[in-house]
Amino acid sequence: MAGNFQSLEAGSARARGARREAGLWVMWLSLAVGVLMLAMKCYAFFITGSAAIFSDAAESVVHNVAVGFALFSLWYSAQPADRNHPYGHDKIDFFSAGFEGALIVLAGLYIIYESVLKWLGGLALEHLSAGLWLTVAAFAINGALGGFLVWRGRKVGSLIVEANGRHVLTDSWTSLGVLAGLLLAWWTGWEPFDPICAILVALNILWSGIRLMRRAFRGLMDEADPEVDRVAREILDAEAARYAVKYHELKHRRAGRHIWMEVHLLFPDETPLWLAHAQATEIEDAIEARLGPGANVNTHLEPYHDHARVHGE
Repeated sequence: MAGNFQSLEAGSARARGARREAGLWVMWLSLAVGVLMLAMKCYAFFITGSAAIFSDAAESVVHNVAVGFALFSLWYSAQPADRNHPYGHDKIDFFSAGFEGALIVLAGLYIIYESVLKWLGGLALEHLSAGLWLTVAAFAINGALGGFLVWRGRKVGSLIVEANGRHVLTDSWTSLGVLAGLLLAWWTGWEPFDPICAILVALNILWSGIRLMRRAFRGLMDEADPEVDRVAREILDAEAARYAVKYHELKHRRAGRHIWMEVHLLFPDETPLWLAHAQATEIEDAIEARLGPGANVNTHLEPYHDHARVHGE
């Protein structure tokens, strides 16, 4: 047991370090850009009094808080496995994504509340031209950054980075909705377009947050990944036919970039233990090679004909 633990730890230390370094610098970049965007939006709201721009700025506040938590989560997830956490700390990815999703939902609800209050209390928009240009800049910058973060998160296998990228893209779509509201109010002179677009933006924010929370919930509840299950069964069917064995009790779950899988292999009674172990190891290697470096497969060896008696079936 201790030897297996040390072997697993030694084999994954370099991957953890590379993942941490690949993710940390892009998260610091996201935080720096987020602070800049917040300053721009606050200034735009100050000079225009726009409810839509206020909604955009409120979402940016949430974004920066979420990035701070994501930075901590990224560092924590890269910590090595220990006796209290023998499977590592990767599941904090789901906590981070769920936390970010919850903040997005709260931001959406707050934006709706403030927009309705502003609409009922009277509207007075000023300096729309300057506000429009600042909003265009925010949309372009966040769109580019969000796309980059999603790409980078998928490349390094980090749900934290990918979730942050999707949040930045949400911020970009928010800015686009704000831009639509300001343009409609400017062109038509009907100022309620501003809070209406703010509310529509908030509804989109709510949907984005709910989807992120649902993804985090699925991960925390160890919901099976259909694609992982399909690939594993495809390989097991081929390998079982190759070695004349059977399998059952296939289970798997995902924790961050790692996939943990176990399966029972049934061998003919006359198969020597050394041969069964060698064939099981080759089957494990075949699955891990197909699923990638984050896959960890464990097999349980059983005799085929005596299986029912041992398990009391």
